[in-house]
Amino acid sequence: MIPPYPFSAVVGMSDLSLALLLNAVSPAIGGVLVRGEKGTAKSTMVRALAGLLPEVDTVAGCRFGCDPARPEAQCPDGPHDPATPSARRRAALVELPVGATEDRLVGALDLQRALTEGVKAYEPGLLAAAHRGVLYVDEVNLLPDHLVDLLLDAAAMGRAYVERDGVSVRHPARFLLVGTMNPEEGELRPQLLDRFGLAVDVAAPRDPGQRAEVVRRRLAYDADPQGFGERWGQSEAELAARIEAARERLSIVELPDAELRRIAHVCAAFEVDGMRADIVVARTATALAAWAGRPAVNEQDVRDAVRLALPHRRRRDPFDEPGLSEQALDDAMRDAADAADGPDGPQPPDDDPGGPGSGGGPDNGPDDNGPRGSGPQDGGRQDSGPQDGGPDGSGGAPEGDGPAPKSAAGAGTQVSSADQPYRARLLAVPGTGAGSPQGRRSTAYTRSGRVVSARPPGPHTTGLHLAATLLAAAPHQAARGRTGPLVLRAEDLRASVRKGREANLVLFVVDASGSMAARQRMRAVKGAVLSLLRDAYQRRDKVGLVTFRGEAAEVALPPTGSHDIGAARLRELPTGGRTPLAAGLTTAARVLASARRRDPHRRPLLILVTDGRATAGPDPVSVTPALSGTACVVVDCESGPVRLGLAARLAGALSARYLRLDQLSADGLRAVATGSAA
Repeated sequence: MIPPYPFSAVVGMSDLSLALLLNAVSPAIGGVLVRGEKGTAKSTMVRALAGLLPEVDTVAGCRFGCDPARPEAQCPDGPHDPATPSARRRAALVELPVGATEDRLVGALDLQRALTEGVKAYEPGLLAAAHRGVLYVDEVNLLPDHLVDLLLDAAAMGRAYVERDGVSVRHPARFLLVGTMNPEEGELRPQLLDRFGLAVDVAAPRDPGQRAEVVRRRLAYDADPQGFGERWGQSEAELAARIEAARERLSIVELPDAELRRIAHVCAAFEVDGMRADIVVARTATALAAWAGRPAVNEQDVRDAVRLALPHRRRRDPFDEPGLSEQALDDAMRDAADAADGPDGPQPPDDDPGGPGSGGGPDNGPDDNGPRGSGPQDGGRQDSGPQDGGPDGSGGAPEGDGPAPKSAAGAGTQVSSADQPYRARLLAVPGTGAGSPQGRRSTAYTRSGRVVSARPPGPHTTGLHLAATLLAAAPHQAARGRTGPLVLRAEDLRASVRKGREANLVLFVVDASGSMAARQRMRAVKGAVLSLLRDAYQRRDKVGLVTFRGEAAEVALPPTGSHDIGAARLRELPTGGRTPLAAGLTTAARVLASARRRDPHRRPLLILVTDGRATAGPDPVSVTPALSGTACVVVDCESGPVRLGLAARLAGALSARYLRLDQLSADGLRAVATGSAA
């Protein structure tokens, strides 16, 4: 067996190394989320960490790895006899693949044996296998949300629950949870981000010397893994011994009340939701002191803990950038120290522009990543620069549909900011889909949801329809010589058919021509599309963006799960020029055809945002057959007292749902700034 790459041989990655080691010392911290580009040794470090963990004693024959010194009272293989011999093994490293099912994660119940033999046969899942070890989830952002919820709940409670078909099983599941992800492939919901104890952003080193050393060590490992591991054996042994010593010291490390108040003050200053952040920072600071061999937590421990535990918890809006600026952290720590001088110590005034919770000041601009309250509310970003030169940030464009001024974006173009996003109404694909993957937009047959019918089970059936099973078996009882309880056979079993919601591919096709470039109209259009984009994020859809202006259409964002990239592309969208509407529809048809080949179960929803005018290329109605069978919504942006109704005509040709821009709000009360709402 090839030994893993040594943990101590990884070049750089100091924050990631520290976060992993702290969780090895104190798994109660709640695990680590590692965000970064591909090829940055994320998986290598996680796999190497398992080799540093101390060996564990287990009850011999226990499938759940119970500690013989403290056996679990509710262990499904228990109760354990104290005289049962123990076994010693290495801490397990369990990898959860992206395509895993709920049964594979929490365990599977043998329903056939339960019904035909009257026994509750249970096969443990990956959560049981990871007990007292490491559970590694690569590409955690691609894992279905319901699986992420299950494993995060188990990590937080240290116990897994299986409640299904009248059978209840509980077993211990305490493990070090590590998730890795590439943000370009989609983000986790803020609620799930909060469940990870620590988060670290990693990137490949830019220093040529470090990059050369990375290659040198990797080539040496590939040439002789055994010899390379032996050369780093002493460093690995020292790290393992230090982890074990820090674990033993953890219970006696003191958290002074002054440092606890400091933690509370900093977390309050950054306005993180809930109390989980305070608890995680306290546990992390205690683990830092134990790792350093100190008897008590100090100010530096708190600062380092905040730096690892708070950045991913500050995202209030789906499109807020994660992160925590060093300056903002220094200010919050200084304010906490001032407050600790006494109950009547100096407090920052409410109108102090430099305070951690303030909303302005030259050192607390929109790109400062300071505590919440600084910057705009439209996703944590602000359009600025030469394009937005008007006094109201609109770029100085005149009212109406006149020509756009020249700017840094190119001749005849401008980049306008967006109106505030709002809660968009639900736009769904008609009919019933296959439910792969699960989401929250359109009706589909899924693994969860309400039961609508029953059918014979397939090879991967997980839910039994008990009533249908009994009805299928009842007519055959006389032929089976029934003299006692109901006799069931495999052919009697019926699986539940459930109807729920699925995710879709939402493709935005946005008119960016000169007719849309007027200041207020494009601001309203961007605000509307941002609202729909946020709605797509919340419903777990993939999104894409096609824009058309000048002489051609452009795929500004190929179908992706990274909604924040879509928001950034939309905010930077230049406008101006002629209107090649037919080219936009043709490009959209090509994008959807390509996406359908890659993911045939994900149904598309095309949202066309236009005023219907076409001043370049063929008549757009002539290309609508290319989108036949695709669910479409046409959002009419036409404004002014005289309307040509071209978007409505196009909606009829596409068999699309037709909405005016002001009808996108879920409460129906929003009107565009031009006063065009009916």
